[in-house]
Amino acid sequence: MKISMEGRRVVVAGGSRGIGLAIAKAFADAGASVAICARGESGLRDAERELQGRGGAVHAAVCDLADRAAVAHYVGEAARVLGGIEVLVNNASGFGRTDDETGWAASIDIDLMATVRASQAALPHLQRGASIIHISSISGLQPSVRTPPYGAIKAALIQYTTTQALALAPRGVRVNCIAPGSIEFPGGVWDEARKNNPTLYQGIVQSIPSARMGRPEEVASVALFLASDMASWVTGQTIAVDGGQMLS
Repeated sequence: MKISMEGRRVVVAGGSRGIGLAIAKAFADAGASVAICARGESGLRDAERELQGRGGAVHAAVCDLADRAAVAHYVGEAARVLGGIEVLVNNASGFGRTDDETGWAASIDIDLMATVRASQAALPHLQRGASIIHISSISGLQPSVRTPPYGAIKAALIQYTTTQALALAPRGVRVNCIAPGSIEFPGGVWDEARKNNPTLYQGIVQSIPSARMGRPEEVASVALFLASDMASWVTGQTIAVDGGQMLS
């Protein structure tokens, strides 16, 4: 099954590595023009080079997604460069781990408010048939003792998905959510755990019925489907991509 995104314009908030970059690549390989952003210039330029030549135009901009004005500027500039927006993917995470002011602020500012602000900035550009995809986590679907802020705010994204979907349905704009399980990629949380906390890493792997960590590309495939015409009657849904991790 090959999904075409030829002529579509896709904006990814947080797309220089891991799940965000895999999503950007999937859309580019399907023929879309893609915009990505990140705080770090070096990683952003590496990602930009990986995207070039895959599909349509590529736009890459430095953006601190915790900064309200920066989010609005990034989305508006991406729409201008690409010539519009058909798909918005909110992927960035501050990954607030600690149950203190710092942990909660990280998750609220980036996981939640960057999503809200990017959505609001994109709305004037979204026409009938457009799609918004939020990246949550299975931590938002069950207790998250190790990372209370992360789990709570990811749960808020799941609720926000249903509210947005209902509000935007009359405009013909669909809104869905993906809840990944444990996804491993270079430089990511589970890559670091494998190196520095093997007990935790092996414990998580053993808890997954599929007996392995997930790959960013497996999340990207679901994002591509949800944004495509094949999912034209799917809105307000959260899809877990976790290899059965929540079943154990």
